[in-house]
Amino acid sequence: MSLGINVGFAIKRLPEPAQWARVVREELGLELIQFSFDLLDPWWPEHHRLARRVRDAACEHELTIHSAQVGLAMYTYNGLLHPDPDARTAAHEWWRRAIAVTAEMGASAMGGPLGALTDPELAEPGLRERRYHELVESLFVLAEHAQAEGLEALLVEPTPLPREIPSSIAEAERLAADLAGAAVPMRYVLDVGHALYQPLYGIETVLADWLVPLASHIGVLHLQNTDFQSDSHWGWPAEHGLLDVRDFAADVRDAGLANVPVFLELFDAFEADDATVLTRVKTSVEHCRRELGVP
Repeated sequence: MSLGINVGFAIKRLPEPAQWARVVREELGLELIQFSFDLLDPWWPEHHRLARRVRDAACEHELTIHSAQVGLAMYTYNGLLHPDPDARTAAHEWWRRAIAVTAEMGASAMGGPLGALTDPELAEPGLRERRYHELVESLFVLAEHAQAEGLEALLVEPTPLPREIPSSIAEAERLAADLAGAAVPMRYVLDVGHALYQPLYGIETVLADWLVPLASHIGVLHLQNTDFQSDSHWGWPAEHGLLDVRDFAADVRDAGLANVPVFLELFDAFEADDATVLTRVKTSVEHCRRELGVP
């Protein structure tokens, strides 16, 4: 198994590529990263120059940028499922630009959560289904952009919110089937904290319930410590964290997915002490490296 880290841990604290790249390589001892667009907004006028700085910093520190993830900031919007068609168009353009920036950074895939319907819309008969079909059409177009930019895949992250798509195993299977003919393949980013969110899926759901039916479509695994009652994104140690990394590794291997990269995705409050945050990132990497059995 290969272990990397989503560089979202550096939000606001280490925004310069040379800063977080040095930490990842020299202090964490990792070689594989997933970029977060919380560190570079594709809307920025200077995004091309900034993307080259990311690529150069990764090269200088011998890091491989596997992919780029939407990030927290973009996730706060309704994105490709916004109720206003103009806002959906803007979100589509954001993704198109993010695909281009991803290619310029030298990564091979880009994506994340797709968007969210509003609470009132759920009560409108047939609306979710109409939005679903519009979303599929949008993803087909984005896949063409990805192919033109030289990317190998689009990434989609299932989330444990019924207002988002996909938010269930069955819906993830449906979306994968409906995107089968896209210009580049769609690959899921399966986050363990999402998949095992008990308030939505129940205490009986286990990781294998997701891994087995979606195995051929999973391209990234996100690892976080969680209490299964929230999308915690804690590290190790954490007072209320219950995620057993060794069990996670066994489930992944049993599903034949040991070749899928595993990225730690850790978030702390912005006001948290910087030194404490970095220490927990280090202990989390050490813990996961040991429990996953990776060098």
